[in-house]
Amino acid sequence: MIKAMIDTNVVIDYLDDRAPYADHAERLFDLCEQEELAGILTASSMTDIYYIIRKSAGREKALESLKLLFAVIEVAEVGKNDLLRAMESTITDFEDALMAVCAKRSRAEYIITRNVRDFTNSPIPPMAPEDFLARFFPMQTPSPS
Repeated sequence: MIKAMIDTNVVIDYLDDRAPYADHAERLFDLCEQEELAGILTASSMTDIYYIIRKSAGREKALESLKLLFAVIEVAEVGKNDLLRAMESTITDFEDALMAVCAKRSRAEYIITRNVRDFTNSPIPPMAPEDFLARFFPMQTPSPS
């Protein structure tokens, strides 16, 4: 089973049904649910996800969405050492640096993100959702919308 850190933008695509990205994001979470993909989110991403979904769908929907995520993904805790390593990272965006640090500590093989360029200096290779699906689950990749 492949283990991958999933970037916040992919989660929001899925939960907010953002076209044209939602189909690939949904497929990733289906794979997590089917235990074909071990998806990981950082604990710090959960607050961002809650905030964004609450703004668009309300508090109850946001909390329900988090519970659904918890059922199919791992949550990587974020500690002081992770924060210190992220500060020392050559990745300029702190949130992305923290995600890369947590991905490495969690032994993720990939970071799935729509912002691949943001992870240029990551110790864990980034892949766009559509590229990840095409490479590892080619027969199951949704057709473009």
